[in-house]
Amino acid sequence: MREKFGREVVLEKPKERSFGHFATPIAFSLSKELRKSPLIIAEELASSFTDNDIFSSVESVKGYLNFRLSENFLSEYGTWALEHQADFGKQEKKEKILLEFVSANPTGPLHIGHARGAVYGDTLLRLGRHLGYDITAEYYVNDAGNQIDLLGLSIQLEGRATVLNEDVAYPESYYRGEYLTSLVLGAVEKFGIEILSDESRQKELALWAKDRVMQIIVKDLGDLNIFFDTFVYESSLYADWDRVLIKMGDGVYEQDGKMWIASQTHGDEKDRVVVREDTRPTYLAGDIVYHNQKFEREYKDYINIWGADHHGYISRVKAAIEFLGYKSSKLEVLLSQMVSLLKDGEPYKMSKRAGNVILMSDIVEEIGSDALRFIFASKKSDTALEFDLAEFKKQDSSNPIFYIQYAHARINTILGKSDFNTEEILNASLKGLDENANSLLFDALLLPEVIEDAFSSRQVQKLPEYLKSLAAALHKFYYDSRIIGNPDELKLLKLFMVVALSLKTGLALMGIEAKNHMSKEE
Repeated sequence: MREKFGREVVLEKPKERSFGHFATPIAFSLSKELRKSPLIIAEELASSFTDNDIFSSVESVKGYLNFRLSENFLSEYGTWALEHQADFGKQEKKEKILLEFVSANPTGPLHIGHARGAVYGDTLLRLGRHLGYDITAEYYVNDAGNQIDLLGLSIQLEGRATVLNEDVAYPESYYRGEYLTSLVLGAVEKFGIEILSDESRQKELALWAKDRVMQIIVKDLGDLNIFFDTFVYESSLYADWDRVLIKMGDGVYEQDGKMWIASQTHGDEKDRVVVREDTRPTYLAGDIVYHNQKFEREYKDYINIWGADHHGYISRVKAAIEFLGYKSSKLEVLLSQMVSLLKDGEPYKMSKRAGNVILMSDIVEEIGSDALRFIFASKKSDTALEFDLAEFKKQDSSNPIFYIQYAHARINTILGKSDFNTEEILNASLKGLDENANSLLFDALLLPEVIEDAFSSRQVQKLPEYLKSLAAALHKFYYDSRIIGNPDELKLLKLFMVVALSLKTGLALMGIEAKNHMSKEE
């Protein structure tokens, strides 16, 4: 399309399939440029598509161009997809992208709020890599500052209460949860029981504990099928602060005994402190060093996935990037909203071992990683998400992940019931399908477009939406049609194999393995 029109062409899918497979309003955008009516332009463009193997028809309808893919194209594309399953939907974009996500403080296990950003980031990562982007998945470990000191204090408080049996006066702010008991026992084993009451060793204890917590975090992420290429530790960055401060130039100034970044000049609501009166750099200073390091690694683009509560932080980081001499437009910040959890219609009760949060690992244990990943990827990340665990335990069509998995398993069951072998099915033609079968084939072959759209728009929920729609189309076709014993059985089985390929590929891009057999198969 781009070659023919000399520009990007927006293709839409008409609500009514009778209008064709795709439509474009390009005639309207060309109208002013060519000084012609969109109706005339559309007629002229439609008439230019002669002797085209891809489209069976190109029609002008009220200024729109409507395209219907040819039977020959759909058949050949379906056959190619089955012969090149590993390459289905793949491209070779090649641009280097640094994707930072999760980056939760190493002060406790991940909770469900962290899980949403983790699933969103990993799904985006999988989509991008499928398209050929060279993406590095990075975790920024905030292992410096007050929160780490508080971890050491919290372990000592827990140890004094549970091991030393002291009456402890708890401060207003401290970490709680069963994981602290495990850290206390580990600390006693490594350092001896005296470390629980020696305040001078609190920092030593905290530094040891944050590494143990990171092990918990990495394991919990692994259980969710999420893995990182690199980890950057905040504590390692401050040695580079003086060099970065000089690099910032006039973007930083001194006032009231503090150092400030002039972030207001780049859209922030006010300037921000980067060095306190006692000469200690602030958290923002660490982020400035980190983003300087990122840009010095020379990626084409940088994507950060942050919690929605970090919205106000974007402008100050982008201001720093400008002062460092880089283009802040190369940094894209995506936000992940909080999650509300229900169980049988009632607010989910937090467990004692979790402290004051709902642990991600608890939910994975209750409904499984597949269901959790599907839920968290199924709604736009910057909108609030509420879901009921009970819905995702049901083994029926009301559970979307079950519904999709069942479609894939149903296809495998049907293939197993046929007397035809795989080679015979693959050698069959997909030409001559009736309208309903042809429509299902088109839907199955849309996956590559969905992958690109979901990644480029950063709206990964478009993939589970597509998979639900494709599964629904498969189930309907199955109920409306006889497959085994049909005169066109070979064609229909091959069609089903294309559908199964799209379901399996789409699920894999969500970090979910497609099931070949399920207990409720018919």
